[in-house]
Amino acid sequence: MPLGRALTRLPLAAAWAAQPCGTRMTIWRQHTTPDDIHARSAGTVNGLLGIRITEIGPDFLRGEMEVDERHIQPFGVIHGGVSAVLAETLGSVASMMACEPGFMAVGTEINASHLRPLPKGGRALGLCTPLRIGRSMHVWNIELRREDGEMFCIARLTTAIIERRPA
Repeated sequence: MPLGRALTRLPLAAAWAAQPCGTRMTIWRQHTTPDDIHARSAGTVNGLLGIRITEIGPDFLRGEMEVDERHIQPFGVIHGGVSAVLAETLGSVASMMACEPGFMAVGTEINASHLRPLPKGGRALGLCTPLRIGRSMHVWNIELRREDGEMFCIARLTTAIIERRPA
């Protein structure tokens, strides 16, 4: 079996690690940095809520958000809608980075299951990984965890991939 075909059968992270340095595979087609993403977030819901992208790996994206009075519901824990905003932000950023140049991602569906509370003062840690990266649709899995490692929300985001129109 040719090496390229064998690599498609390995989990992407293992296939990436098996590549010689400088030729490693990545799912990203548009490259950026967490600092660039943060700079573009000023004045948006991401900036207002303090959502930060912290790491861009070969096939994953990580982000975080400190939970304060902007994020909680009356019982002092994170509001489910805020968890969905964090999940959609991570998935949308990942989807945009996975698009070919000249294309963009638009959200079509998000599903979030809230598993346990995250109290004010805690930190939400997110991990976004692809379930499917197709030509016209991407599906992302987003796990949101507390600092103790317990998952408090699991989400799935579907995006449609469309041609970017000139502004």
